[in-house]
Amino acid sequence: MGRRAVILVAGVATSLLAMSSAHAQSTVTDADRAMMREIVEQAISIRTAKGQGQVPKLAEALSTRFRAAGFAAEDIATTPVEVDGETTEGLLVRYRGSGKTTKKPIVLLAHMDVVDAVASNWATDPFKPVEKDGYLYGRGSSDNKAGMTALATTFIRLKKSGWVPDRDLVLAFSGDEETGMLTTRRNAQHPWVKGAEYALNSDAGGGSMERDGSRPMFSIQSAEKTFATFLISATNRGGHSSAPRPDNAIFDLADAIKAVQALRFPVRFNDINREMTKRSAEKLGGEAGAALTSLLTDPDNAAARDTLEKHPEAGNALWTTCVPTMLSAGNAPNALPQNAVATVNCRISPGVRVAEVQATLAKAIGNPAIKITLDGEGVESPASPVNPALFASLRAAIHVNYPGAPVEVSQSSGGTEGREYRRAGIPAYGAGSLAMVRPDDSRAHGTDERLLLKSFYKELDYWDALLKDLAGGKKGKTK
Repeated sequence: MGRRAVILVAGVATSLLAMSSAHAQSTVTDADRAMMREIVEQAISIRTAKGQGQVPKLAEALSTRFRAAGFAAEDIATTPVEVDGETTEGLLVRYRGSGKTTKKPIVLLAHMDVVDAVASNWATDPFKPVEKDGYLYGRGSSDNKAGMTALATTFIRLKKSGWVPDRDLVLAFSGDEETGMLTTRRNAQHPWVKGAEYALNSDAGGGSMERDGSRPMFSIQSAEKTFATFLISATNRGGHSSAPRPDNAIFDLADAIKAVQALRFPVRFNDINREMTKRSAEKLGGEAGAALTSLLTDPDNAAARDTLEKHPEAGNALWTTCVPTMLSAGNAPNALPQNAVATVNCRISPGVRVAEVQATLAKAIGNPAIKITLDGEGVESPASPVNPALFASLRAAIHVNYPGAPVEVSQSSGGTEGREYRRAGIPAYGAGSLAMVRPDDSRAHGTDERLLLKSFYKELDYWDALLKDLAGGKKGKTK
């Protein structure tokens, strides 16, 4: 251990004194946590935003650490992709099992890339990690270099200890999760990955708590909405504005937009959001809770749907939504418009086809002269199946650090790379356990992103307990 690691051990020791008795029995050491801190600082310092060309640098820095820990070169692979003239890449690391079982591999997900930061808007340099007030500040500190680092450190420390799992474990780090997920798709098709039993995503799920650490609660993200963006276009022969006519591209587009506003996609339940709805109904109470309960028994209940339209935070997970987000029309102030285009972004329920959404829009608009075209790629993805044995293991691992905390399955409205694994036939589950103070720490993609260190230092105990539970295997030497 180098001088820097020794200094970091001293720096984290104080925060570790309050660890629970469960932690006291863990084989995770202060030196392990110091290594994790060193890795996350190195990762934050490498500007892995699109356009910077730095993802391969981070992948190589991590690969160097994996090789030093004892991973063979043939168990480390990259998945390079050329995007807009820039090379990015995914990183795969195979932790070979004993070969004594037919159990399928488990894939562990994180992403190396970040959304870029406007340095002038930050209180600190976003790419120079700074510790203050119990937090580590820096772009990507929580999204998702904390999860990436915890997984990498877990592989390194377990490998050094001599632990051998009874099945293969595979790290799958992507290089463009924030912008395109092309490396995610290549990772998901890699021979080490494509036959996996399931994937555990460190960038989904997770926990929240009060400022004083009380009332921790966690989720296991098991489904998510996907998306498609459509261009709704009206055309016209145009003419001089001094001679207006009833036929007008902007009028026609306005009618189409009003039709989209009035459109209601049907309520769609799956095993995941049904359980989430039951919990939400109990938690919310009042008219929103009653409406959710009604929809559970009658998804076509119009009155309940009317009520939930006033509470979108409670109901949006139950149906597809489409909303106009951009407009473009006309070519001159004194000319009748020849073209008018609205950009409509749809967030699609799990299991719904993009073509089905497009057809529903066309039927609602009811004007065959209006063109509805897909802008870019539409994404479809099913929900992951309920997995009681896995959920029990996830709860037990979270309870190592947060005894008795609620841990529930959830469906998210945002997108993660879990959707790409579900599309590829690999169930994916948000398995993050980083407890953050809400809403104070919700700074991903924004200014002054930060990582709560007292939660971060617990991550090794969580992943240690979870992987040993899921992958059994031969115990390594203690330190």
